[in-house]
Amino acid sequence: MTRPVFLAEDLSCVPSSLAVGERATLGGSEGRHAASVRRISAGEWVDVADGRGLRLTCEVVGADKSSLSLVVREVVQEESPRPEIILVQALAKGGRDEAAVEICTEIGIDRVIPWASQRAIVQWRGPKAEKGRAKWEGVVRAAAKQSRRAYVPVVEAVTDSRELASWVRALTDEAGVAFVCHEEATQSLGAALARVQGDATDGSLPARVALIVGPEGGIGPEETAQLVDAGARTVGLGANVLRSSTAGAVALTLIRAAAGAY
Repeated sequence: MTRPVFLAEDLSCVPSSLAVGERATLGGSEGRHAASVRRISAGEWVDVADGRGLRLTCEVVGADKSSLSLVVREVVQEESPRPEIILVQALAKGGRDEAAVEICTEIGIDRVIPWASQRAIVQWRGPKAEKGRAKWEGVVRAAAKQSRRAYVPVVEAVTDSRELASWVRALTDEAGVAFVCHEEATQSLGAALARVQGDATDGSLPARVALIVGPEGGIGPEETAQLVDAGARTVGLGANVLRSSTAGAVALTLIRAAAGAY
């Protein structure tokens, strides 16, 4: 059976200090969930990840209602993902933005930037900005554990369109690439990826790839022009118009396939 993954924030020791054969206790909310909800008991095995690539494979040697007693059986530091893929997801109503973040985390996004686009009905202002970010962080954490990832994507602060254009310019100036999913694009994402790889001497993608997904109402002409002027490339995802909650997942799958992840 697949080993469940828990985060190391509630581990009794600093995860990087542990070696094979050493003991630790998983307490806090992660330990309570493991012991009381998942009902994990002695003799079972779990993975404990620090969210930055370190994975401890542990044998459970004891359990109570709020914690697990563990013995480390394997320590692995996974390589950082390459390319780093950043999802810029527009805020959307009905939880569609959260659904997009969840599935893209499971597929393999590495960083998330919430985007307050001009046409977005949902807006994060004042205290709501930090509350919204915290909610997305919870979605990302749960999705990373569900998909057994050792890396948990970072959720950045919400950005507006002007700030996003500046960020894209800096990204492309550093040899990164940004794709904007747009229903009026004349080039498909597949063709754009092939062109980027064809321009590289080794046929690889740049070290950083940004994927920009607009809200349900689409990206406005002014915003599109700002992003293109900053160096982004508009791309299409086929003849059908996809929702904000699904466009990122489709595009991300194509990018990861081009990067050789499948």
